[in-house]
Amino acid sequence: MVLSLMRRHAKSYLIKFIIALISIVFIFYFGYSFRTREGTRVAYVNGEIITGVEYNKAYRESLKALQKRYKGVWNDSLIRKFNLKQKVLDGLINQKLIAQEARKIGLDVNKKEIQRAILSYPAFLNNGRFDERRYFALLRQNNMKPEDFESGIEQDILEKKITQLLMSFLPITERELRDFYRFHKEEIKVSYVKFYSAGFKKKVKIDEEKLKKFFDEHKNEFRIPEKIKIAFIEFDPEKFKKDIKISEDELRLYYEENIDRFKVPKRIKARHILLKVPAGATKEQEEKIKKKAWEIAKRAKKGEDFAKLAKKYSQGPSAKKGGDIGYFSKGEMEKRFEDAAFRLKPGQISDPIRSSIGYHIIKVEDVKEAKTRSFEEVRSEILDILLKQKSTDEAHERALSFIDQMPYDINIKDYARSHNMDTKETNFFSKEEPIPLMGNDYRLKETLFSMDKNDTTDIMESSGKFYIIQVLDKKPSYIPKLSEVRKAVEDAYILDSAKRMAKERAQEFLKKVRDGADWVKTAKDYEVKIKSTDFFSRSAPPFLELGFNEKLYEEIFALSQKSPYPERVFEDEDDIIVVKWDGEKGIDEKEYQKEKKNYEYKLLLLKQKEAMNGWIESLRNSAEIKIEPQFAARP
Repeated sequence: MVLSLMRRHAKSYLIKFIIALISIVFIFYFGYSFRTREGTRVAYVNGEIITGVEYNKAYRESLKALQKRYKGVWNDSLIRKFNLKQKVLDGLINQKLIAQEARKIGLDVNKKEIQRAILSYPAFLNNGRFDERRYFALLRQNNMKPEDFESGIEQDILEKKITQLLMSFLPITERELRDFYRFHKEEIKVSYVKFYSAGFKKKVKIDEEKLKKFFDEHKNEFRIPEKIKIAFIEFDPEKFKKDIKISEDELRLYYEENIDRFKVPKRIKARHILLKVPAGATKEQEEKIKKKAWEIAKRAKKGEDFAKLAKKYSQGPSAKKGGDIGYFSKGEMEKRFEDAAFRLKPGQISDPIRSSIGYHIIKVEDVKEAKTRSFEEVRSEILDILLKQKSTDEAHERALSFIDQMPYDINIKDYARSHNMDTKETNFFSKEEPIPLMGNDYRLKETLFSMDKNDTTDIMESSGKFYIIQVLDKKPSYIPKLSEVRKAVEDAYILDSAKRMAKERAQEFLKKVRDGADWVKTAKDYEVKIKSTDFFSRSAPPFLELGFNEKLYEEIFALSQKSPYPERVFEDEDDIIVVKWDGEKGIDEKEYQKEKKNYEYKLLLLKQKEAMNGWIESLRNSAEIKIEPQFAARP
């Protein structure tokens, strides 16, 4: 009750005075023990101390980042799940090791370097110049002191210097760069046949002893996952809307304060005819397409029906509609296209315009000038916005008032009943299932499954509603008896047996073609259909055709004209694949020269990361790291 009163009147001077008074009492009463804990020693890294102050600061920053990510569904039990304590400590140990090694080799960061970094920090710039007010305002917003931020900048500069030093011993050679580029850009195409397990299922007979043996060998695959059962109170903003009153003055005030959102930009209605230029087209090919575009444009300008021309010649998706692309404003189309379109008046037709996909001929049919929608036009829209805002605030306030009064250790259903509130109770559900009556909010599930039995959440927000949730019961994961999952085991046994039959047949097929049998004739003998892929690269493999088997792609890129068949067959979920190399495309030298710098940068980042991680790991392996027992015992 007291907390609710304070929240509702938080802006009053009386409440500010009370909060200040409580703060003073807290500092004098608890201050000493708090400072003592902050000053404790957490760990030693080669004799250098990591203090409680350093740890708690890093911990608070990491915790704040996690809470931001899980906004609305945060619960402190997630701290254990993310192993936050250890991750923060590991980060601090790494920082100490980097700083120690930097001193050994004579690397340091001076004040001028820190100053230059801060003065050029993008977040602090205003029209390209450092803005001191923005600097301090942003630090205040993030509860950060200037000295803490500067310390972080110093560490960042030091790590960059270390990275640069490491990279001086790892130069990128032309051969390395070409190999890296080739790895990402070279393309191959393959033929393949599939042996489907489904075709062998009818041949499988269930043997009881074999079924039991199969279950014993695959027990973990039938493991019943952990399940929980929850009760919750729902605070739905929709239920409070009927009691919300919005005055005319509030509506008008919102309109005046948010006038920009009711401005409608200039819009035009157009048709277009698109002649596509294929990727990799030669100059001669493009010139031919351009010439055709000019011929069509001349015919349209002479008065031929534009829609009919579009239906006949356009290669875009709007061709069936006579090239009609409707109304659009600036920023919705490719810049070259829209710049040309917005220069036209109604009825005018453009010359051919080159975009990234081809040549366009544009006809503008209508223009709607920019305007600001009137209050009368948007009144109902504003009413909906304010009703939603106020009902959401009311729902949240009701949830806050309820949880403020709720004792810590209590059954949520009993407590809700005593306050004439409804609770909803779910059946048991696993993490892989949606939350009954609430939906499939994965972050909320992370929170709930990290809690213990009888734990109650703070206010959780999901899909615009607020919840107070209690875990009523938990069932741990367990391996069931065969009788509990017999049907699932039988299905899996039949599929596994059928798959083994399919695999034996595929291996027999592969052996024949590797020994010299004709690919097409052998496929016909084995009654399997040959399919072929287009050319593809490692970065864009044909998952829909060949599945998601990484080993398959690794091995088929090692095939060649001399050795077109792999040594083994591959599995795609329930089916078996045999592939044959059909051809390759080397890298385009012109494209390589164009993209060289970009790929050099990518390779540099990759080498930097590997070098830094390897270096830190070697430092940790040779360092003397001691974690204080009292810290290790902390939860």
